[in-house]
Amino acid sequence: MKVKIEKPTEEKLRELGVENWPIWEKEMSTFNWYYDTNETFYVIEGEVEVELDDGTKVSFGAGDLVTFSEGVKCTWHVKKPIRKHYKLF
Repeated sequence: MKVKIEKPTEEKLRELGVENWPIWEKEMSTFNWYYDTNETFYVIEGEVEVELDDGTKVSFGAGDLVTFSEGVKCTWHVKKPIRKHYKLF
């Protein structure tokens, strides 16, 4: 699994303690990124398309719980400013 996108229930968000995770924000932009650790985040608002180094494209937005695996290289295309809770592990 390189990227996992799911629509979590409120119960799952509570179980994970998402509301206590730090918040990260980014304006509309395009940038390269490398995940040197696993990251799970919950998108509060925004819209993003990510192109993985193998050419695969994934999109996510408000209400999505997303996990990127360690070692993923990609390019983020932030289409609407993003605000997300995140956890590195």
